[in-house]
Amino acid sequence: MWFNPWRRKNKEVIDSGIDYQKLPRHIAIIMDGNGRWAQKRGLPRTMGHRAGVEALREIVKTCSKLDIQVLSVYAFSTENWKRPKEEIGFLMNLLTEYLRRELNELHQNNVVVRALGAIDQLPDEAQNELFKAFKQTENNKGLILNLALNYGGRGELIEAIKKVSGQVKSGKLRITEIDEECISGFLYTSGLPDPDLLIRTSGEMRLSNFLLWQLAYTEIVVTDKLWPDFNKQDLLDALKIYQKRDRRFGGLKTDKR
Repeated sequence: MWFNPWRRKNKEVIDSGIDYQKLPRHIAIIMDGNGRWAQKRGLPRTMGHRAGVEALREIVKTCSKLDIQVLSVYAFSTENWKRPKEEIGFLMNLLTEYLRRELNELHQNNVVVRALGAIDQLPDEAQNELFKAFKQTENNKGLILNLALNYGGRGELIEAIKKVSGQVKSGKLRITEIDEECISGFLYTSGLPDPDLLIRTSGEMRLSNFLLWQLAYTEIVVTDKLWPDFNKQDLLDALKIYQKRDRRFGGLKTDKR
């Protein structure tokens, strides 16, 4: 695997209640509740999406300061194409705007921008900004920001199965060589650690077709807060909950103290 974690020597102390030796390597977030946030305030749904971008900005900054290795955020699912065309158009324009506005700062803070999903089906303008971000940040050594765009967990698995089948058909792979590591190597997250922590906002208790393979042993924290209201302190609180969990991965707890 190419992945080689990079760490700053002088970590900024953001919260004395956080154990900096037990931070998750990979945080995944289902950013839910933008529309409800707007409706509660008598605003159009688009204003909720715009407020959600500001929340993401703060969370990316905090993860970068904490030296989290990977942050994967569910920005636009394959199911989101069912929404009204006007809302989809706004979301695509907002993505383009976000990348144009934030790219230089992301780059200056050593963030690597990547995408999970079938981005070739996004509008050309959004694709152009994404590829520009990929190119400009590809050699950075800090936080890897995965934007899940036109992403669906089942679709990802189907594509992985097709690729594995092609390898078997061409004789490059034997059936006996197909194992978990093999399958993982054909996923969008190839080479990255699986998420240690999944945060879902707005109180919904479902995965919504997000990272189905990768979340097999992930700790889940659900908050009733709507995504635009989710802030730095909420992230720190989720980390504290995560650090109290006993991660056994199907085994037994070995620490008897």
